[in-house]
Amino acid sequence: MMEKKATRLAFGESLVELGKINENVVVLDADLTKSTMTTFFQKEFPNRHLNMGIAEANMMATAAGIASTGKIPFVSTFAIFAAGRAFEQIRNSIAYPKLNVKICPTHAGISVGEDGGSHQSIEDIALMRTIPGMVVLSPADATETRQMILEAAKYEGPMYIRLGRLNVPILFDESYEFKIGKAVELKEGNDVAIIATGLMVAEAIKASEILKEKGISARVINMSTIKPLDNDAVLKAANECKFIVTSEEHSVIGGLGSAVSDFLSSVRPTLVIKHGINDVFGQSADGDTMLDEYHLRANDIAKLVLDNYK
Repeated sequence: MMEKKATRLAFGESLVELGKINENVVVLDADLTKSTMTTFFQKEFPNRHLNMGIAEANMMATAAGIASTGKIPFVSTFAIFAAGRAFEQIRNSIAYPKLNVKICPTHAGISVGEDGGSHQSIEDIALMRTIPGMVVLSPADATETRQMILEAAKYEGPMYIRLGRLNVPILFDESYEFKIGKAVELKEGNDVAIIATGLMVAEAIKASEILKEKGISARVINMSTIKPLDNDAVLKAANECKFIVTSEEHSVIGGLGSAVSDFLSSVRPTLVIKHGINDVFGQSADGDTMLDEYHLRANDIAKLVLDNYK
């Protein structure tokens, strides 16, 4: 059994680490500190943590003002409130003036679980991708989350880092190296390329093992930066593999699959099978049950490959 850890927990721990080495880091939360795990930073640096209450739009605008003074605000709430409720403030107050705000929502995707469809953000990647200049990241595990948070503080400009509630397998050790805008090939293969992001990376690795038993060589790519997309890695996969499957815990409309398809349509038309949530809302059940119910498992990825392999 692989050790598991939620990316939101890694986020909270990493903020404390970052706060110790960078005094310009400030954290804002919308009355969800125990859920987003910014409570760790709040306890360590009470004078650099602002609980803005249930006022997400105001929180984003406040973060913009703080960034204009040279500080580096990390802002957190649930993804449905960050990307949804505060979209206008992110667009106009943060991204339009190109301010250095790091938006780090937790509880993204249907693995939020029992909170139900109203709280399961399956549109946030699509929304953030459309904002000019916004960097969009989605870590595969706790190790990558830590590196993302540390790298985010070095990057100048607005950034959206998508985090989850559910405990997920720790895939990488400390030798793993995350770079903004760079995908990582985790498994070699030339029959099909599975390009995954977030918690679906672990499922993609499992799917490659299932396919190996069927005689199919599956390349697995961790696309933890969704914008800017690693076009070189995508084009290489399109040139060397028969087709591509994208996998994400997000709507198949506007997310990773759309980003890959948008790019390839103009440079090398390629069959892209988009695996994700098929234009439906979520329901209320525990996170693992939700992943089963919405067919976001390794067996489902493998089936998509087998159904389209010729």
